[in-house]
Amino acid sequence: MKSCKILLLEKILKYFATKTLRRFKPRVVGVTGSVGKTSTKEAIYTVLSSKFKVRKNEKNYNNEIGLPLAVLGLESGGGNLLKWVFVLIDSFFNSFFGSKKKYPEILVLEMGADRPGDIRYLVNFLKPEVGVVTAVGISHLEFFKDKKQIAKEKGTLVKYLAKEGMAILNFDDVEVRKMTEEIHPHTNSSVKKNQKDRNIYQAEKGGIGVGVKKIFYGFSEEANVRASDIFFGYERTEDFYGGDLDKIKGISFKLNYDGASVPVRLMQSVGRPQIYSVLAAAAAGVHFGMNLLEIANALKNFQSPAGRLNIIDGIKNTVIIEDSYNAAPQSTLAALEVLEKIKARRKIVALGNMLELGSETESGHREVGRKVAEVADVLFAVGDKAKFIADEAEKAGLDKNQIFFYNDSSEAKIPIQKELAEGDVILIKGSQGARMERLSEEIMRHPQQAKKLLPRQTEEWKDK
Repeated sequence: MKSCKILLLEKILKYFATKTLRRFKPRVVGVTGSVGKTSTKEAIYTVLSSKFKVRKNEKNYNNEIGLPLAVLGLESGGGNLLKWVFVLIDSFFNSFFGSKKKYPEILVLEMGADRPGDIRYLVNFLKPEVGVVTAVGISHLEFFKDKKQIAKEKGTLVKYLAKEGMAILNFDDVEVRKMTEEIHPHTNSSVKKNQKDRNIYQAEKGGIGVGVKKIFYGFSEEANVRASDIFFGYERTEDFYGGDLDKIKGISFKLNYDGASVPVRLMQSVGRPQIYSVLAAAAAGVHFGMNLLEIANALKNFQSPAGRLNIIDGIKNTVIIEDSYNAAPQSTLAALEVLEKIKARRKIVALGNMLELGSETESGHREVGRKVAEVADVLFAVGDKAKFIADEAEKAGLDKNQIFFYNDSSEAKIPIQKELAEGDVILIKGSQGARMERLSEEIMRHPQQAKKLLPRQTEEWKDK
């Protein structure tokens, strides 16, 4: 339950953000989904900022406090009361006296949803023109009854798009694909039943779903913006014994739209999750009038956010697939599929607890464990819930002598360091609370780059 102070702060910030939006009239791109939100936001920002004046929400500013701050272009006051006083003073001046010339043309805003109603609250004042939905999974299930309720919550973004807006949807995700039913809510029975909600929307928008278009992205032939001809890039190096060693160096694919295609190369990232982010960004670029060549050129500058399937050089001539920002069964299975396709002398996975899964906690971890047995040679399970991964991996056929369990990431650092051998590829992933980035820092070849390459490197996180 939120305190009265937090609720008051939210109300004040929302007021100033609303004033700012009405005054400067930026075009708003909203991004939501169970996984891939941040990478997709970053990819869209990379594409659009090559041609327009664009602002994105930074850090984890994706909620009732963070998004108004992003609109206002301000930093959080954290736990400091005096800082918040100055934030509110700046909010007043920015919303009433800020320069129109300096304000962005487009806002790219990631929208989080921990509980039912969160997205509705955000779209109520942000009024996005473009709505991007990445995927529907079971993260945050402890606050929702089931996956269908999560899909309904994420679909709220599409349901309340501005007139003449654009829904950008992942065709390969069945629940997201179904959201086309929400684009014209006047034909949707669930909206008809809620006349009050319908009237509110009509008052805000002057009509329901008027002129809203859709564009699908994905790997399917039926997607409008599509990836094809995917291949991994490798760099041939000599090992310590004079032999050859192929080290993974990014991923390439063809970006297809409306009969045309261009090549795209992601140098330090691997896997379908990153390609999905780029495809959504390409669709956003198309909506804003960019051609494929402009989009492909912009994507040369795209770097996945820290902790999202990035390639990092490890000690002993190894490679780390660093995916430690967060974890849910859906994103962990996707990361394991990446590892499955990579050439390596040995494949190691270090997986931490996946949190906020509610009633799906055991089944979600066990599903991951079965996939681990198919893909990995060695498993390091970290945290009490990760025991389910270890147990299921052994049942599915992984040698029990190659399964190791540790209570936390600090305890696992030295054993993993000792286990690594030249030519290994290791995938490191877990929820924020598992703090798996500590393992990455322990075994990365250049730990002095941790602040740039790993998540949670602020002093506040380091002290936890």
